[in-house]
This record gives sequence, C-alpha cells and structure tokens, in this order.
Amino acid sequence: MDVEKIMKSLEFRNPGEHEYLQAVNEVLVSIVDIYNENPHFNTAGIIERLVEPDRIISFKVPWMDDEGNVHINRGYRVQFNNAIGPYKGGLRFHPSVNQSILKFLGFEQIFKNALTTLPMGGGKGGSDFQPKGKSNTEIMRFCQSFMLELWGMIGPETDVPAGDIGVGSREIGYLFGMYKKLTHEFNGILTGKGINWGGSLIRPEATGFGVVYFTKEMLATRNEKLEGKTVAVSGFGNVAWGVVTKLNQFGAKVVTLSGPDGYINDKHGVSGKKIDYMLDLRSSNNDIIEPYAHEFPGSQFVPDKHPWEIKCNIAIPCATENELNASDARELIANGCICVCEGANMPCTPEAIEILQQNKLLYCPGKAANAGGVATSGLEMTQNAMKLRWPKDEVDHRLHQIMESIHASCKQYGEQSDGYIDYVKGANIAGFLKVANAMIDQGVV
Repeated sequence: MDVEKIMKSLEFRNPGEHEYLQAVNEVLVSIVDIYNENPHFNTAGIIERLVEPDRIISFKVPWMDDEGNVHINRGYRVQFNNAIGPYKGGLRFHPSVNQSILKFLGFEQIFKNALTTLPMGGGKGGSDFQPKGKSNTEIMRFCQSFMLELWGMIGPETDVPAGDIGVGSREIGYLFGMYKKLTHEFNGILTGKGINWGGSLIRPEATGFGVVYFTKEMLATRNEKLEGKTVAVSGFGNVAWGVVTKLNQFGAKVVTLSGPDGYINDKHGVSGKKIDYMLDLRSSNNDIIEPYAHEFPGSQFVPDKHPWEIKCNIAIPCATENELNASDARELIANGCICVCEGANMPCTPEAIEILQQNKLLYCPGKAANAGGVATSGLEMTQNAMKLRWPKDEVDHRLHQIMESIHASCKQYGEQSDGYIDYVKGANIAGFLKVANAMIDQGVV
C-alpha cells in the first residue's frame, strides 16, 4: 500500500474534505505495515473499498417555525460499511455539519464499532439544523420532516441511528414517533430512546463512563491509579458529564469544564451539586459555560480559551474535533500531564498527537476510548431484540467489560519493543483486521 498515492487520489476526488482526509490518513499510516504483510488485502482492494462509503444520502429538510415561516436545512446519512453488522452511528444536528465531517465520523465509526466486538457496522448522519434556541414544537416539526426523508433507508437490521451533538432523548423521541407513524412498527430502529419506551439505563452517561474505564486501564500499565489525580476536562455535555461523574467515583479531582465561550477553572473540584448543575446548563439552550462561575463562587471563568493551560495529571478533551493543538500538547507536558484520553471524536490535531507520543505520554484516540457510547447503544439493541431491560448495574458491568476488552486489543497490537503502547496504532489495526477479514469472507460486494 502506497499511503501517499492513495491520499493524493482521495484529495483529488474529495477536495476540501479536510476532516475526512485527516481521519483516513491517520488510519492508513497506522496499518500500512500489517496491510503490506498480507497481500490478499491488496488483491481484494480492501483499502480502496474501505475508504469509500457504501452510499451517501443527501436531502433537503423543510420545516415551519412558530411564526409560520418556512426554513430549509440539509440532511445526510452516510452509510459507510456494514461488513460486520447493520450501519450504526449517531445523528448530529449542528450548524457545522457537512459532508466532510459526517464522512470523517462515519469512517471512524467503522473501527470504533469493530473494537466493541458487537455486530455493528459504521455510519453517521445529521443536519446543519441548530436545535438551540428553537421551541419544542419547532424541533418536533424539523425531526418529523427529517425522518420523512430518511425512514425508507433505515431499519433494525439495516441501519440503526442514534443521538450525537444536538440530538438527545427529546429529538430521538420525535424521530421515533414519525418513524412509527410511517412504518406502523415499534422496533429498535433508534438507540438513545427514553427509558419508558425501550431505552437502556446509563446510556446518556455511557460514553463518559467508558472513557474513564479506559483511562483507568491505561494508567494501570504504569502502576498508576485515578485516585488523587487532577483532571482537566473540556466540554460540559453528555460525555463530559459522564466523565466527571465517574472520575469522582474513582477519587479523581476534576478542575475544568469548557464551552464555546471559554473554560471554567474550579480549583475546589467539580463534584456533588456542581455535577448536577451541568445538567441544568445543558438544558438552558444557551450553550455557554460562564454561568457556572456565577453559580459557584471561587471558580474562575477564562473567556475564549481551552483549558489545557491548567496544571493537571490527566487531560480528557470531550468537546469537539481538533480542539487540542501542538501548543496545547507542549503546555500539558510542561505542566506534568501523563495521560491524554480522548472523549470527543478526533479532538487532538495530528501535530499534537505526534508530540504526545514522542514524549511517551499515555495517549488514546476517541475511536477506542469513547466507544462506550456506541457499545451501550449495541447493548440497547440487544435488549430491544430480546424484549427486556437489564438493570443499571448489569449494563454498567457489561460496559466495563467491553472497555477492558478494547484496551486489551489496543495493547496487543500497539505495544512496542520498549514497552510503550501506541494506542492509535493498536486501535486502528485491531479494528481494521476485524472489518477487513469480514470483507474478504463476503467477497466483492
């Protein structure tokens, strides 16, 4: 495999799709050696087939606001690869959504889902619609219009969407209601459903819980524990909420949260009623973190910056892609950080990752570390198929086991001769081998 040649071809055919190209290049660089050691992959054109989505569905979404004005948004579903199971991946409603971002997310989802060992393929979807600032009825009209276009392309054994940024239990409910109306069926077509009608316990916090379980396993490779560690966290959404909750249970101290307006430095630690307040912030529709500083005197709001300048033992970026750059990485290292574990999708730039690994920090990409969310979605699919619901402790136990298994796979394929674990390489190779071998078994389709 000639990575440079493949990337040039992709850049020519996908101009301007920077996020997607970045994600593909990271994977190709990691797997090039094992790919070239197995010529049957090249004969079967695995890479050429893997980097191209099975299909991209694009459609307009007309909806009416409360004043009677009609608006048009653009909707997508990228069905990337279903070699090991139905397409599985979230729906994102945010103004930043475009084809490149969804292709990047869908491509990453292939490997993330493979790492869980559950039978799920990779996909992603969404719209440039902004739910924040909209009334419930406006969001309902939009979701109904969105599902009116999508419903014929999805199904419990075909493609099972979930939530993502801008799509929580409210949006999932409106989407499911329209799907049920159109199909006259009540099935497990969406995950992240309400607990009253088929959802799984701990699903909202599962991604964050999984990140912490993975971080715990990483630290154990160096005989370190979470207890007593100081942790910088970005974001304040579902992932950050789950991370902060579980870190407190393990005795770690979280000192930062962030939003698009800046970050909070809370030297006393984000715990107790402060964690509950994160839920209030998420539901406030203003998408800013500054009110935290007014609610809890003693904490400091720092505008227009990320929290990576704060001294910490562990950094867990949970906000958005490319939020932690090379300069941030150097600052973390200078301040004694020993571990960076991604809670978001691709939050570290390639330059930052290179610096972290050169300095032998524990570093894990989101495709492994934040797989707990989709893993619990897979567990929700299983519960739906069995027509039952597991108790919270059982779901959490299964999630913990899955994250331990993912860590073991990353360690197996990523451990180097000097003992350093390249989690990027390990995650990419483990996920790639499972998907590639399934594609070989199923022929050219």
